[in-house]
Amino acid sequence: MTDYIQAWQCIGCGKIEAPQTCIGVCRDRKVYFIGKAEHEAALAQVAQLRARLEAASRMLLRFERASPREGQWQAAWLALQEQVRALRALLATDDPGPAQP
Repeated sequence: MTDYIQAWQCIGCGKIEAPQTCIGVCRDRKVYFIGKAEHEAALAQVAQLRARLEAASRMLLRFERASPREGQWQAAWLALQEQVRALRALLATDDPGPAQP
């Protein structure tokens, strides 16, 4: 669980006071801070999600550009279904997996 630290930040100069406001010369607003480790963990999760979305985007681009050959509609449809299953599995996991061409 992430622990937040409540502090006060001046809306003019940006100075930070904790655990209470200063003597009243500045106009403060309440702000919350988290630790560096929590912040870095959140950034890592964002990077992982972006990698998964990029891989999914590449896979979807293949579907957009695909055009089955004459008489190959059924085979193309079955291949498309298999690739969609792979895409759904990619989106359901935490691992971005290998990059698809």
